Amino acid sequence: MNLQNKVAVVTGAGSGMGKEIAKLFAQEGAKLVLADIAEAPLNEVAKEIQASGGNAIPIVSNVAREEDIQTMINTAVSEFGALDILVNNAGIMDKMTAAADVTDELWERVFAVNVGGPMRAIRKALPIMMKQGHGVIINTASVGGLFGSRAGAAYTASKHAVVGLTKNVGFQYANFGIRCNAIAPGGVETNIGADMADVDMSALGMQRAMVGMGLNPRMGKPDEIAKLALFLASDDSSFVNGTVIIADAGWTAY
Repeated sequence: MNLQNKVAVVTGAGSGMGKEIAKLFAQEGAKLVLADIAEAPLNEVAKEIQASGGNAIPIVSNVAREEDIQTMINTAVSEFGALDILVNNAGIMDKMTAAADVTDELWERVFAVNVGGPMRAIRKALPIMMKQGHGVIINTASVGGLFGSRAGAAYTASKHAVVGLTKNVGFQYANFGIRCNAIAPGGVETNIGADMADVDMSALGMQRAMVGMGLNPRMGKPDEIAKLALFLASDDSSFVNGTVIIADAGWTAY
């Protein structure tokens, strides 16, 4: 059990990659605080973990709200006495909206969740981890954060920002025993597409952004990303810091 008695906070834990990360971390012995904006699926994940003998506390959270971040992290410390692992997984898409059509509301919403959420959680977690002398932070980036056209302008820019934040934190806090890495998934079978109602299907929207989908060897499974998160969370990756690991079946290798 690679995470025996470790305390982990996982955002976006109600479904998809966050759900599988939470379940696998619990199997590996972690004590969990699970956060998601959707209460019903979040509670189901917590119940599933508890029924299997794991320890999980669900906290309904909007990562764009500072007070929710405070509650989430404070619960981990008050209930379990530490914060060893922070997984910033919650994220939303941008309907493949082209740059000329991005509204202020869309831009600000995507950045509030995809960048502001991880930033606030990291900001809250770092003093705790520094005092402990150790800690692991894992951010969910995207191949869209490394390349220019896997989504719309707002999502692409937000995930590039997550990559930059990851590298900055990884280097700046390395001497405190803190590691910060990101996972950049390619296409993964999750419900993030539910955020894609009214997607921009125009020549500069979905059509242009998805022009390379024919090169994608296959879609990934959420549990495949969870296994990578477990590696990054465990001491097996003790020499891995400040970097981004692509998990895309070779899509971007072409």
